[in-house]
Amino acid sequence: MDVIPEPLRVGTGEAGSFELGPLTRLAAHDGTERTERWLRATLGAATGLPLPPAQGPGEDVIGLSVDPAVTGELGPEGYRLTVARTGVHLMGGGPAGLFWGAQTLRQLLGPDAFRRAPLPGRTWRLPLTRVEDAPRFRWRGLMLDVARHFMPKEGVLRYLDLMAAHKLNVFHFHLTDDQGWRLEIERFPRLTEIGSWRARTKFGHRASPLWEEKPHGGYYTHDDIREIVAYAAERHITVVPEIDVPGHSQAAVAAYPELGNTDVVNASMAGDTALSVWDNWGISPNVLAPTDNTLRFYEGVFEEVLDLFPSEFIHVGGDECPKEQWRQSPTAQARIRELGLADEDELQAWFIGHFDTWLAARGRRLIGWDEILEGGLAAGAAVSSWRGYAGGIAAARAGHDVVMCPEQQVYLDHRQADGADEPVPIGYVRTLEDVYRFEPVPPQLDGEQARRVLGTQANLWTEVMEDQARVDYQAFPRLAALAEVAWSALPAPDARDFAGFERRMTTHYRRLDALGVAYRPPTGPRPWQRRPGVLGRPIDGPPPDR
Repeated sequence: MDVIPEPLRVGTGEAGSFELGPLTRLAAHDGTERTERWLRATLGAATGLPLPPAQGPGEDVIGLSVDPAVTGELGPEGYRLTVARTGVHLMGGGPAGLFWGAQTLRQLLGPDAFRRAPLPGRTWRLPLTRVEDAPRFRWRGLMLDVARHFMPKEGVLRYLDLMAAHKLNVFHFHLTDDQGWRLEIERFPRLTEIGSWRARTKFGHRASPLWEEKPHGGYYTHDDIREIVAYAAERHITVVPEIDVPGHSQAAVAAYPELGNTDVVNASMAGDTALSVWDNWGISPNVLAPTDNTLRFYEGVFEEVLDLFPSEFIHVGGDECPKEQWRQSPTAQARIRELGLADEDELQAWFIGHFDTWLAARGRRLIGWDEILEGGLAAGAAVSSWRGYAGGIAAARAGHDVVMCPEQQVYLDHRQADGADEPVPIGYVRTLEDVYRFEPVPPQLDGEQARRVLGTQANLWTEVMEDQARVDYQAFPRLAALAEVAWSALPAPDARDFAGFERRMTTHYRRLDALGVAYRPPTGPRPWQRRPGVLGRPIDGPPPDR
């Protein structure tokens, strides 16, 4: 049972198997339509079997149902999979649970079930077994940054498939940053006409002397986003968009200069030189001006965002906002006095609080990086804790929901080993075992506070990931470990069976091979995965304590 993530309970009965063949049918009941479509399309392609609808009771059937009894025992995302000699019965606590059970069924068929066309001479057998399973957390996520390096739509759809194969259910879509704006906003066309591309790109960390001297860019149209959201929904994945404010906004300011602190920026720029989309990495000093015009502009942006994304949560960033321009800006200082605020931190809190209220009035919830705690945070907002555990602990104790994604643990852009062959080494060394031993719920939280931890996610920042193969290399196999942390009822970190996980990964690597994932092999990077001579950002010494 080399299933990843590890199921809650597995019962093995008599020896033997159930074999799928040309006569195998799908008996699908109400509420199972998405899983029925997915099984017929995905397993049908891999096996070459038609899997037609069942015409009546009989043998050689894969039965699909949603069962209230499973809901009561395992929850809406739980499932029960029974494989007998006479057929297969997959019951979900809800439509999502049924779909996650189908992922387990696919894994049990072997790695070739992950291919897009049947290989000759294959037989398709399921071991006789009974699996009962349910996730630990409701938020099992992946954040993908498409602002630093754009990922075309087909690549995004592929990553949704990879998430589904690992029972991940939240796709955090980082759409805007200093280096690019990736979402069409019809009322503000310059956001993509100007903000979606940059003239050149730094190759490696910002200390690198290397440049790729050609334009880089791209964006998603409204219909692209509708397709992505619908594709995700078919796989029971929620897409949470991120529009970063008030920092990480140079691309927006380049498109609409009036959004910036013009009383500071214009005075410091030579001649007629205009601010452009940033071609370097790091934290740009060019942030949004705290004006009514900026608020109205971004309300217009978020109106289109809400129309495209039905998710409960809308991510507003809120991280790494330098305050120097606000300190120098007479306009910003006048706003601080007008609102009776103490300082620039409270000014940012006011800015974020405005959109918290605005989103709440429209039935949505704001979520942001843990800097949004600075200066106060409205009660309904949630926090993505990235600067270690401290922000998440503070947020949970203050009654806020939390997604745990500390940089020191689950930033998958960080290097996987300390060898010289690692491509563009960034940050802390975080091995597969390190990720597997990550614990999302800090021991400092009591029971009620711990329930504020919605779950966890891995973050893929793409400054040094110039294409899909580089994203694959940084994500896998560590994303498989994060998926197990998010789904499975694992013991305390020191008691986890990493050797057993490695053994199961031996089979899982073959699944990733079948899917065409350019993962990092356990023995280290392949020659074409290295980036000799491209500077990274090593961090010396151990990571900070929790």
